[in-house]
Amino acid sequence: MILAGDIGGTKCTLAVFEQNGNQLRTIQRITSPTREFPSIASVLDNFLRQAQKQRPNLNGELSAAAFGVAGTIVGRQAVSSNLPWSVDANEIANSIGISHERMLLLNDLVAAASSLEHLEPGDLMQVNDGTPEPRAPKALIAAGTGLGEAILFWDGARYRVSPSEASLTDFAPRNDRELLLLQSLRHRLPRVVTEEIVSGRGFKSIHRILFPDVYHPFFDEPGVDPAARITQQAFDGTCAACDETLHIWMEAYGAEAGNMALRVLPFGGVYIAGGIALKILPKLKEGSFVRAFADKQKLSTQLAKIPIFVVLNEDAPVLGAAYEALAVIRK
Repeated sequence: MILAGDIGGTKCTLAVFEQNGNQLRTIQRITSPTREFPSIASVLDNFLRQAQKQRPNLNGELSAAAFGVAGTIVGRQAVSSNLPWSVDANEIANSIGISHERMLLLNDLVAAASSLEHLEPGDLMQVNDGTPEPRAPKALIAAGTGLGEAILFWDGARYRVSPSEASLTDFAPRNDRELLLLQSLRHRLPRVVTEEIVSGRGFKSIHRILFPDVYHPFFDEPGVDPAARITQQAFDGTCAACDETLHIWMEAYGAEAGNMALRVLPFGGVYIAGGIALKILPKLKEGSFVRAFADKQKLSTQLAKIPIFVVLNEDAPVLGAAYEALAVIRK
């Protein structure tokens, strides 16, 4: 049995997989709000107690574990500003009773990228036409509580995943509205990084700065996700400022994906993952994301030909982590 998980700033998804040769089958899956727990140990304890109702000997059956974590992996620990507590691989291994060598921590985007070769055709939706070039680099970008990016390179035998902290690069405005956004945020933040705009918290910033005359009470309501409410009102057609906020945010997301493409030249394909993409699929289909992605002067024509896919399987990081754990077992 393999225990795998996606540990994010908003929610934690854990699953147990059963091995059948080179394939894995999910036998138990639970998602819990991250901030309802005081530690990663309590998240795991809650999951195992519920899972053991169906498999009483689960702890003794676990042979490996791997977790995609929203943060940077340094040695055996995750460094993250999006999690309310620390994550240490050795402590987890001790708590679930497996050897340290069979306990992996991965950046969550590395975990998601590791899932790509294991996804079903129905797990992907193509939003920009193009045919992937065999063995060419690929790129994965995912906006959620934060922003993550990862790169896939062909090593001669298979794709290897390289983590990235590109979300912490400086935000580069492309027009007067984005310049105003940058200038306003600079008064409140020591440094304006891309993640401040291209993430869930970016929706509220865009709306409040660029549309100061339109106030919504949910901006200041505890426990309410402004990004979800803004996008809901945009789709409902009940708030023009919300609709424009979503449009501005979408273009910023596409532009950052295009920046990543310039750095990597991912002619093998660009993959959009993360929870926000699944909530705004109609907007992704409209084309503003792709237009901003390809708007890169001399290479615009080439970027416009890169196939772009949305990862529809929300558990892609869990699946990728599970297969990385399987690879450890099979060594």
